[in-house]
Amino acid sequence: MQAPPHAPDLLTRTALGVSRLNGQLLAVSERLARPAGLTTARRQVLGAVAGGPLPVAGIARVLGLTRQSVQRVADLVVAEGLAEYRPNPAHRRAKLLAPTDDGLSALRRITPEHAVFAAELAEHLGGTPDFRAAVEAVETLSRALDNLGY
Repeated sequence: MQAPPHAPDLLTRTALGVSRLNGQLLAVSERLARPAGLTTARRQVLGAVAGGPLPVAGIARVLGLTRQSVQRVADLVVAEGLAEYRPNPAHRRAKLLAPTDDGLSALRRITPEHAVFAAELAEHLGGTPDFRAAVEAVETLSRALDNLGY
């Protein structure tokens, strides 16, 4: 399949833009997580299991990270008392990670400032409909890459 003439430039611009956006979102996440005593990595892992326990491999899939990097953070949040490992009835060796009350409390401390920043960002994007459109564009791009095997 031959690429349309502008496709390589669009791919390059997308990659550069998403890379910059990732860095910006990580900086925002660090700023929001710090007052709760968390890092972005700890917040991501705890957030992934806030709705229910998951194995480390499942968390890695949700976050788009390697299992090894998630395992390292999972072990840290367990050592800090923010999460715990539980038996997994579906797989004896792949324990489930679940947040403790302290872990959920740390996530709740982030929520108010998170909401304030989200509202500010929505305003700068032109309102909730434009924010939603931006999110949908990112999700569409991610699904397309999933479909291509990435």
